[in-house]
Amino acid sequence: MSGAQADRQHSSCRQPRRCCDAAATTLIAAFCSLCASFPGIAGAAYAAAPAKSDIAFVLWRNSLWNDARAMGISRATFETAFKGVTPDRSLPDLVKPGEKPQAGRGQAEFSRTPKQYLDQRYLMRLAEKGKNLHQQHLATLRRIEARFGVPPAVVLAIWGRETAYGTYKLRHYAIRALATQAYLGRRKAMFRKELLYALKMLDDKVARLSDMRSSWAGALGLTQTMPSEFYSDTVDMDGDGKRDIWRSVPDALGSAAKQLKGKGWRRGQSWGYEVTLSAPADCALEGPKQARSLAEWQKLGLRRSKGQAFTPALQKVSAYLMSPAGTHGPSFLVTANFTVIKRYNPSDLYALFVGHLADRIADEGDFATPWAAIKQLPKHEIAQIQADLKLLSYAIGKVDGLIGSNTRAEIGHFQSRNKLSVDCWPSHALLQHLRAVTSK
Repeated sequence: MSGAQADRQHSSCRQPRRCCDAAATTLIAAFCSLCASFPGIAGAAYAAAPAKSDIAFVLWRNSLWNDARAMGISRATFETAFKGVTPDRSLPDLVKPGEKPQAGRGQAEFSRTPKQYLDQRYLMRLAEKGKNLHQQHLATLRRIEARFGVPPAVVLAIWGRETAYGTYKLRHYAIRALATQAYLGRRKAMFRKELLYALKMLDDKVARLSDMRSSWAGALGLTQTMPSEFYSDTVDMDGDGKRDIWRSVPDALGSAAKQLKGKGWRRGQSWGYEVTLSAPADCALEGPKQARSLAEWQKLGLRRSKGQAFTPALQKVSAYLMSPAGTHGPSFLVTANFTVIKRYNPSDLYALFVGHLADRIADEGDFATPWAAIKQLPKHEIAQIQADLKLLSYAIGKVDGLIGSNTRAEIGHFQSRNKLSVDCWPSHALLQHLRAVTSK
């Protein structure tokens, strides 16, 4: 249907009998029904759409109005926010018609090797700037730590990772990004909720349209807060009566600390410790399901790579082994606070980046063990490794092509049982070996 044809059909929607007399298609009939119910919204939204608009998206967008109205959002806010909005099909994590869902598609956390993601030069630059900001905002950071229990270096590291301390310019219009994810994404219900809260932020005038610059997932502000979290987790740390996560550093950092506390942050506990593996402990012991006390890890032969041995008090702390590059890089014993950082962004590499940047800001230096320049297989080949391991009765949960603790540990178990060199990394050689085994 051309844009002109669509406009003519829309005009006739104001007179349902003409729609019927014209024997409109089922889709247009549904659109007519919505037009009759919400003429102001449908008219304004449709008029703002480009000539070759996505009719199904327009229908979906107009169906959102009932939920928006139930949240007290005005029609004027709804129309203004959606003016000219069409789906952005370039975003990651979408399920396009005729395609299977592909989790994490395009995200750096899932497409780069640890060495690439934890870029040495970038970390050094962020750490140096973080140290300067620590001195600049020292009084505020101390108040944040006293109130929420989150150390200054950690909230600074969140800020650094999310927006490079506010220097990174967010590329997306949040309403469009959230609407696209709610319409085409894997997690439609979650993003529909976030979209409604973003509209509420505009209607409540706690945000301007110009503030609605976001990540592809709709996160806003200096430390990347989701719209629903604005209402549950932001704080007025500078005492001016507003919660400004875009321009107020105290508000943004205080809000990040409140989120971490709400997600379970444990005061006085590190995110984790770099360790050196030695027999009988190897990378196949990785993962939350194999957590044990630091004292038990010591009995298995693990030692801190830097600094003193674990104190008696620390030895009681529970931790699990995390080897993000298998044996091709450093390994860590990570605590409950590492898991808390993952609740901010569910990626091992993201949490490790934040934890390590915090260590650098606190002058604890670089990793003791360097990262090797290993290759990251294409996602479909990682998925094939997972599928083959699952076929062989290894404890692979979801075949999703993402490299996580469980996949690395099960690779290690397979390698050990088949008398291969144990490195816990999905390589081309491993894929070939699995193909040979599963084809018998």
